[in-house]
Amino acid sequence: MDLNDIRGGRLAVISEESEQQDFSRESSTMEAYNVVPEPGGRTFQRFSVNTNESLRFEPCEDSCPSPTGAEDGRDDVFEKGECEGEIASIRNQLQGKVAEMENFAGHLEEIFLTVEENFGRQEQHLEQHYNDVLQTLSQRYDDRETGLQEEKKSKLESLYKQLVACGQALDTSKELIETAQEVYRCQDERLFLKTVMPIIKRVEEFAKEDIDLSLSTSLEFSTPLADLSDVKTMMDSINVVPAPSAPVINPQLPNSATQTSLHVCWSLFSDDTVEYYELYYRPVLEDTPADSTCAPQESKVKVKETHCTVTDLLHNAQYELWVTATNTTGISPASEKALYMTVPSPPAIKQRECSSCPEAALIRWESGNTNPVDSYIVELSETGTVGAESNITESIVAVPTCQCLIQLQAGRQYLISVRAVNIGGPSDRSDAITISTTGTFFYLLEDTAHPCLSMSEDGFTIFYGDEELPITAMAFEDNTFTRCVAILGDLIPVRGRHYWEVEVDDETEFRVGVAYEDTERDGYLGANGSSWCMRHIRTPSRHKYEFLHNGWSPDLRITVHPVRIGVALDYDRGTLRFFNANLEQHLHTFHCRFHNYVHPCFSLDNPGALTVHNGIQAPDYTFI
Repeated sequence: MDLNDIRGGRLAVISEESEQQDFSRESSTMEAYNVVPEPGGRTFQRFSVNTNESLRFEPCEDSCPSPTGAEDGRDDVFEKGECEGEIASIRNQLQGKVAEMENFAGHLEEIFLTVEENFGRQEQHLEQHYNDVLQTLSQRYDDRETGLQEEKKSKLESLYKQLVACGQALDTSKELIETAQEVYRCQDERLFLKTVMPIIKRVEEFAKEDIDLSLSTSLEFSTPLADLSDVKTMMDSINVVPAPSAPVINPQLPNSATQTSLHVCWSLFSDDTVEYYELYYRPVLEDTPADSTCAPQESKVKVKETHCTVTDLLHNAQYELWVTATNTTGISPASEKALYMTVPSPPAIKQRECSSCPEAALIRWESGNTNPVDSYIVELSETGTVGAESNITESIVAVPTCQCLIQLQAGRQYLISVRAVNIGGPSDRSDAITISTTGTFFYLLEDTAHPCLSMSEDGFTIFYGDEELPITAMAFEDNTFTRCVAILGDLIPVRGRHYWEVEVDDETEFRVGVAYEDTERDGYLGANGSSWCMRHIRTPSRHKYEFLHNGWSPDLRITVHPVRIGVALDYDRGTLRFFNANLEQHLHTFHCRFHNYVHPCFSLDNPGALTVHNGIQAPDYTFI
């Protein structure tokens, strides 16, 4: 019978038994119900669902159905909401049981295959022993037959020689008798006397000869005891199984691990009989020398199958594994060692390095894993108006680095998390962050800030203190501004429209605008060809405003000091606009085709503070 037929039959029997058990259990908890006759000769019944996951039938009250055929509130035939919930619960339970039975059937199939393999190996082992015994007995028979043939030949040769000697003696005796008779018949006495003496002498000599009339060889053949000790040893060895050969541990399969477990498989390429396997494992620590006495302690698991799940392991750790096979005769040599990895730890999203706009979001994170990570998965789900997570989840797979630019829909809110992936499988989700695509959102790049600048805790307000630091006390990095007390913002590298606002008081001198990432750090914003900015200068008589690029500004006069300045960047049109956000007043527009991505820039020319407002929706008048 085919294995699939056997498995299918078992599954059918298990499924039928499960259905009968579930039906009997539901029937045992179902109360008796009465069918109530209705005026007019018709009958109907009412039933409801208890909270103990069983159906309860109740007799309905005597009432006439409505003319439309629908039940009224007093005679509801079926509580639909409760019934659907209970049916869903029962269905989930049945599905769980079916899954358990399928897993059990799979386990039985594995055992069935293992029994068949062991039986086949044992059958081949017995057949080999049987052939060896027959070959040994046949060789002994041939050797014995050859010995008997040689013994027969020797006996026949001995008897033949004895027969020839007897014939010769008879011939000699016959000759003497005939000669004596001739002498006896002789009439010449003289001749008789002359010849009789030699004849008598010959007769005397012949009589003196000792003729052996016994058989020169025995007529019986020797029957030595056959030495069948080696055959006995072979017969006894039928019940002695040889020690198994070394197993071969398989390389790690994808998605075969969790954060604390590994699923390990191996194989045995010989016909050995195995009673059980022992799987040894220990973590691989990079800081531990090879000859160190503090090497991690090895552990072992004893199993009967050629696979095992090892639990209680370290997160994102490499493990060295090897396996041995054992039967009644002995233990095999150890397999070659293999390296397996548990899945990585969840990454940590660097929220202050994430930025977004109405069309996309740039997410950055750090791996947090010492061992290599193959790739990352970014998962996002749209949230509702009340912050509830939607069932629709998108995944971006095979992200090679620790950042990802995601295309999104405008005016939505998303929950975004990241998983790290290695050959063992994906990690758990990182802590999710909320991304809104209402407007452009960014943080300030602290590594570009002039040493005299300080930032608020939320990262959106910069301060220029009254105390002047000496040049020797300033720590300048390669990316920091050295002359202009400025800082750049981390704008998402997406072409399109971006809008943010800057809040300053009328006593603060400032510069706000955009600049290329490689703008000169030892110059002033607006004084070169890589930056565009609006500058405020406080004079004793008035507020002066300049819109600088390459050190040149048009002659403009602004009568109302803008406390909140709107900055609108449009890559497609090649414009940078400034507005008085409180008055919805346009101040100035730069026209330039930006060849590279630009970053928001902010500078304080005297002690004061400046606050950035972003993530807000651009007003309608900004991109007209």
